[in-house]
Amino acid sequence: MSKKKRAGRPRTEERERERRQEKLFEARTKLAALEPGGSPGYPVEVPSASVVEARAESEPCLRCELPMRCVEHGTAESPRGLVRSVSLQCRACGAERTLYLRIVETLLN
Repeated sequence: MSKKKRAGRPRTEERERERRQEKLFEARTKLAALEPGGSPGYPVEVPSASVVEARAESEPCLRCELPMRCVEHGTAESPRGLVRSVSLQCRACGAERTLYLRIVETLLN
């Protein structure tokens, strides 16, 4: 006869869940660095300066997937020239992220 597996203690299960969540957050952070806006070399292209903040705030938090808010605007060097950097902070969990954007003017025909 085999013994029944003993139920885990609540605190132990909570710590395991937190470790899984932290690993998921780290994986999402690495993936976000490879996507547009994750680095100065690969910025998100926007049509004008008026949409920079709205576009940045549309990005969800990598930890809890809730809306983020703009904390600070700046510039960063890239191979294509200067790009805008927007520091974001999650409204719920406080996670921070930087998004890079480049203003691309549309030309009329």
